[in-house]
Amino acid sequence: KKKKKSLRIRMKNTIENVELQYLTIDDYNELKTAMIVAYPNMPNSYWRESHIRALIDKFPEGQVVIKINNKLAGCALSIVVDYEQFDAQHTYEDITGNYTFNTHTEEGDMLYGIDVFIKSEYRGLRLGRRLYDYRKELVEKLNLKGIAFGGRIPNYHKYAKDLSPKEYIEKVKRKEINDPVLNFQISNDFHPTKILKNYLEGDSDSNDFAVLLEWDNIYYEKKSKKAASNKKVVRLGLIQWQMRLYKDFDELMQQAEYFVDSVSAYRSDFALFPEFFNAPLMAEHNHLPESEAIRELANYTATIVQRFSELAIAYNINIITGSMPELKDGLLYNVGYLCRRDGSMERYEKLHVTPDEAKVWGMQGGSELKTFDTDCGKIGVL
Repeated sequence: KKKKKSLRIRMKNTIENVELQYLTIDDYNELKTAMIVAYPNMPNSYWRESHIRALIDKFPEGQVVIKINNKLAGCALSIVVDYEQFDAQHTYEDITGNYTFNTHTEEGDMLYGIDVFIKSEYRGLRLGRRLYDYRKELVEKLNLKGIAFGGRIPNYHKYAKDLSPKEYIEKVKRKEINDPVLNFQISNDFHPTKILKNYLEGDSDSNDFAVLLEWDNIYYEKKSKKAASNKKVVRLGLIQWQMRLYKDFDELMQQAEYFVDSVSAYRSDFALFPEFFNAPLMAEHNHLPESEAIRELANYTATIVQRFSELAIAYNINIITGSMPELKDGLLYNVGYLCRRDGSMERYEKLHVTPDEAKVWGMQGGSELKTFDTDCGKIGVL
């Protein structure tokens, strides 16, 4: 241990420059030599020049090297795949498209590690962590779900007679067995998700097994497949509603459509109706007590919401309906709806009803403050 420690100290003292660079084809000869040394028990396991050229052409950002004093010290190769296109029990050949890397796609959602290694004389300098940190930053930059790869378990062959792969991994996680490769992956926040059988041809040290390891990007946002543009200006159509008698429900909605048509002609993104705009429909229930009349008005709410949803689609505008009475589980609430122009709807409840709404009509206050995603950004409605 003392010799190893002193060797690292001497190594660090001779380091003048550590640099992370994109891999270029000019690095190939040095890379080939490093790969042969890195995998002594896997003959002819190095990548051919045509492979490296293909990776660089398809995804240059995914191929990086670490150089110390301008000499190659380590390398990381990766592609982006559509993860759902692969079976849970995939192989290395599957994921690489039989080593063509035609599985790489800009529309993919997962960075898949093809290879990573550090030359033995540079181990102990935490260079592997630098490569993984780069990959994580790349995943966040590209908004991918995470990183996945089939991790070798090179010490497993020593325990294969007594332990299943699952038992072996559990012992490694409990530090009862030292597996430098798997230990490194786990320490870098990768979690084992599956045992892969016959993953990498010729990997006798791992007894033909690999561990599917994954790292999740907590900042990932699911991509929308809808055609959309980033809005820099959002227009609001605020509707001033005159309270007057209407012959019937259809006349009320005809007036509502008039305003929707008007504000949409100005390319408004939202049409905002006022609170209780439908109150004139209570006129036919004037003979009832106020608490009963408001409940009769609530019978129109579902139909109004449906009509507004149809208008939102027809006029290509998001409509905030204004609040209306609605019965839910026998209780009366003051509610409104967001009718999006894509046909989807959201409901919200007025949190703080007025004293008269509570005393005269028997309304309940809502219990949840919500925000809603729209094609113009996130909004809140009070």
